[in-house]
Amino acid sequence: MTEAYISDQNYNQLNFTESPLQIGEYENCTFQSCNFEYSDLSRFKLTNCEFTDCNLSMTKLIGTAFRDVFFKDCKMFGMHFDDCNEFGVSFRFDSCALNNSVFYKTSIKRTSFKNCRLIEVDFAECDLSNSVFSNCDFIGATFERTNLEKADFRTSFNYTIDPQSSRLKKTKFSLSEVYGLLRRFDIEIDKNS
Repeated sequence: MTEAYISDQNYNQLNFTESPLQIGEYENCTFQSCNFEYSDLSRFKLTNCEFTDCNLSMTKLIGTAFRDVFFKDCKMFGMHFDDCNEFGVSFRFDSCALNNSVFYKTSIKRTSFKNCRLIEVDFAECDLSNSVFSNCDFIGATFERTNLEKADFRTSFNYTIDPQSSRLKKTKFSLSEVYGLLRRFDIEIDKNS
């Protein structure tokens, strides 16, 4: 079966759970208010594409290539980014809910997460060096053996990061959230002193 090559197309308010998107390579395409929930995007190649106000929750991503893809205001629960094609992977997230998603062992250096809900997201053994997390909620997120060198958490909150198991050289944190680095030690910090 020949895979399609589609470029410069706009998809608006389509339900891909009823009529699946044709497998192939999509370049410079936009997806606005589309529903992909539980869809299979395995082996798709997405380059310079933009998803706005889409539901991508529980989408299968086996071998999916994301190259310079932008997600804005998207619902992305339970997505396994660890199944993606690693070659050239790059994306940005703005105001997305990525709850329960998995980035286990992915190398996503210089990734931008802005105003995102990253509830119970798995970042274990992930390379997030030089990434920026602006105003993100990390409650229950997992950071184990994670490379966070030069990452910026200054405006984010609710994270718990073990400085003994993750790489934190030159990582930026705000003083008000530094407790997230000490939580595992079960110590008490008096914020009024």
